[in-house]
Amino acid sequence: MEIIASEDPNDPSTWKWTAADQMFLKIIEACHQRAIRVVLDYSWNHTGVEFWAWRDIVKNQEKSKYKDWYIIQSFDDPNTPENEFEYEGWLNIKSLPAFKKVHTHGEHKAGFPYEGDLHPGVKQHVFDVTKRWLAPNGDVSKGLDGYRLDVADHIPMGFWRDYRKYVKSIKPDAYLVGEIWWQEWPNKLMDPVPYVSGDVFDAVMHYQVYRPARYFFAKSNLQIDAAQLVDSLNYQWGRIADATAKAMMNVSATHDSPRLLTSFANPGMYKYKAKPNDDENYLTGKPNAETYQRVKLYLLHQFTSVGAPQIWNGDEMGMWGADDPDCRKPLWWPEYSFDDENRNSVLNKEPEYDAVGFDEDLYRYYQQMIRLRKENPVLVDGKIAFVKAEGPLLAYTRSLGEERFLVILNAGDEEVDFELSPDKKYIDALTGARLEGDKVMMERFSGYGLKVMDN
Repeated sequence: MEIIASEDPNDPSTWKWTAADQMFLKIIEACHQRAIRVVLDYSWNHTGVEFWAWRDIVKNQEKSKYKDWYIIQSFDDPNTPENEFEYEGWLNIKSLPAFKKVHTHGEHKAGFPYEGDLHPGVKQHVFDVTKRWLAPNGDVSKGLDGYRLDVADHIPMGFWRDYRKYVKSIKPDAYLVGEIWWQEWPNKLMDPVPYVSGDVFDAVMHYQVYRPARYFFAKSNLQIDAAQLVDSLNYQWGRIADATAKAMMNVSATHDSPRLLTSFANPGMYKYKAKPNDDENYLTGKPNAETYQRVKLYLLHQFTSVGAPQIWNGDEMGMWGADDPDCRKPLWWPEYSFDDENRNSVLNKEPEYDAVGFDEDLYRYYQQMIRLRKENPVLVDGKIAFVKAEGPLLAYTRSLGEERFLVILNAGDEEVDFELSPDKKYIDALTGARLEGDKVMMERFSGYGLKVMDN
């Protein structure tokens, strides 16, 4: 606290490294030693009410040097008993005061890009903070490897273009991934194209490919078949560059949505009424065995498909949970034991308890999926071609040079046969076993990842 008090928060030449700062730099170094890149989540659209510039405004009102940083409608009149201080919070949340946008063109509607910039004082501070963590003490090898950028559609495109140029001037391979989500909740997702056309982000959180995949792999009231899934995926990938599609952050669950197991356990619309406060029948407890099978099948697809697979930490531990904040419960680390959890804790119902704890089986499966992708570069960089999309049966190849990989997925509850080419050899990439014969029998909710070679 003494170090912080000695700094001018708006003058980076006075900034020092606290013990907490240094601890984080050690974490970055430890990650780099393990070939892990660190991407930090920031919002450049708003702050909390404890942010130093906002506290200065609250204290000094119109006399604050930072009064133009935020969207303030009126200051308090000290000559009246009322408090006339009014300002705009993000989504009207007063605890999250929003930064001022300037030089904007036309109406800003959430879910759509718009032109303009951030207030110059805010913009410079954002740039200073960005550089501090990208290149601590001028050394990019010791700093962050990118930023995940919150509520990107609320910030003008002019700022984002300048931000990209600035970040890339410091660290050309820094990964910039934007959060764009709803154009019209809960039915229409945003168009990512304006944000990933080369002048803004390297990728966005690709909710646009998870939602149709959920409607195919999970048991849903909005069930789609394999042909419809292929149509959706081709549409999403077809409107962006191939290299961009491969860099997309393929989310399934996040801190803002139900956990993957819970998302699959409930049949309703994606993220709509996805907690018991909104729907008392929404399942928040342990899913049934079929849900686990369906999730594993989806994971095989996620880790063999186009784009970078993302895991919301805790999903690999077997955690379940409804929409925010239920998806943010303490992690089920294997060295701890936990009390049973009442799935009706927020409802006026009889308690119903589930045993909770680290799921070794699911954890090992996630490890298998990660290893599968790491050991087969074709799953990262290969071209995708769909070879079968009929009912619940989906099959596609990934090809890279002479390397070829076949993925077969049966999302149905009945066995189906899949014909193999007699002039090819098929090796199960997970077990190393060779598949014999001219067809393979697919059990319900099962899949194969196969290396394909000439006989």
